Amino acid sequence: MTRPKPEDDEYWNSSKFSAFTFDDEDDEFTKMKESKRAVNSMLVDDDDDDDDVEKVSWSGEPIGSISWSVKETASSIRSSGEQSFPKIDITPSLPKQGSGYSLSSLFKGKQQVICCSGLAKDYMSDWSPEETVRRMRKGKVFSLERFRSLQEKLLLLDEAVSENDGNVITAVLIYLKKSLSKEILFRELMLREIALRHYVHYLKEMGEQKLLVELMKALGRTDDMALMQYKEHLNIKDEGQRRDFLKNCLSLPFSQDDAIHVQDHYTLLERQIIIEANDKRGDAEIFKKFPRKASILNMPIITTLYYSCFYHYGESDVSTLTISEKQYILTALGARAKLKSWFDVDSLFNTKNWLGYTKKRSPIGFHRVVDILQKNNAPVQVLQEYMNLIDDPELKLSLAQKYKCHDIVIDTYRDLKDRQQLIVYRGKVERGSKEDKKIEELLCNMVRGTLGQYSFVNHHAHCQTLVRGV
Repeated sequence: MTRPKPEDDEYWNSSKFSAFTFDDEDDEFTKMKESKRAVNSMLVDDDDDDDDVEKVSWSGEPIGSISWSVKETASSIRSSGEQSFPKIDITPSLPKQGSGYSLSSLFKGKQQVICCSGLAKDYMSDWSPEETVRRMRKGKVFSLERFRSLQEKLLLLDEAVSENDGNVITAVLIYLKKSLSKEILFRELMLREIALRHYVHYLKEMGEQKLLVELMKALGRTDDMALMQYKEHLNIKDEGQRRDFLKNCLSLPFSQDDAIHVQDHYTLLERQIIIEANDKRGDAEIFKKFPRKASILNMPIITTLYYSCFYHYGESDVSTLTISEKQYILTALGARAKLKSWFDVDSLFNTKNWLGYTKKRSPIGFHRVVDILQKNNAPVQVLQEYMNLIDDPELKLSLAQKYKCHDIVIDTYRDLKDRQQLIVYRGKVERGSKEDKKIEELLCNMVRGTLGQYSFVNHHAHCQTLVRGV
């Protein structure tokens, strides 16, 4: 038998593996430790460039594959019905550090390690919260299941928050959501404002309205809780059921303003249901002349008011709804002017003082009234009636010229004693018209070259001479 060479001795002495012996100290426990050290020595350092290393599990599947990710890191999440994590944007108060990956990529390791059954799990169990979060941010393989105690989970959450990465924070919160009772989770989130904001945003995105309401209640935010519960009416398609739901919402602890809004919503929907039941047949004459374009159900309050003023003026009472006088006047004016009901238009502005005298008053300004009437092709006489109620002479004159209300323009120049403008405006009216004759008469009664003085002459020929001499 040939004796080994010296270099052969050095090789065997420097081996990381011990030879098999029958010594008592080489028991099963020692061999397990040696085997574990050997496997750990084969693991690739994550910080090095190991893209050239072939990375597969013992099952032959790439570690970054969906199958491996689900089996090794997300099996419990899948069993609870959460297949993947949507990408959640961070609120503006928390700028996101560029991580260049989606939330779902947290379960896809671009850099993987060679796994060896339970030994890989032992390797992962050595990762600290800092190391785990770092791997999550880089899109590497990680495991949250090893964080079992409450203290470890909270350390992991705090580390995720300190990294300012919304995807990582949300991923950790999802794990805590399934591994902690909601009472404990709510209690801890109360102490962590940033994590709480992410959790609320996540629940909103996922549509977990019931849990969100419970969270708001636990936080003592009863107003928010009531509003979130009220928001559920959007998911109710049947109008009768929605009306009943809104009626039950009236007892929720809303703020004063919100309570008024919910009351108006309930009252409005209740009225819409009654109106729709009567009008959908379209038997009335007005529906034959002006057919409905859509159902009134679930329409805004202004649309409903316009509909009522158009089809049911004087029948529908809107006094119980929260609507300003300006909104009512503008809406009712548009509806009645559309129908050319000028008597109803007058009734909107006629008021009586304490002496019983009637005068017109408008909360929106008569210049706006004139604009609405003109858009609905009101007669010149109606336009001039409301134009004369404008207090500002310049605004009145501008609108009169714009809408060709000649009498208003002529009377305004007469009141301003502006003879020159009367002469200019005479060229804009039709020759021989009543407006032309009116201007001619005014010019005849003015003393030549003197504004503001009238000369009443009896001889018509002399009057014509004065006009032509201008």
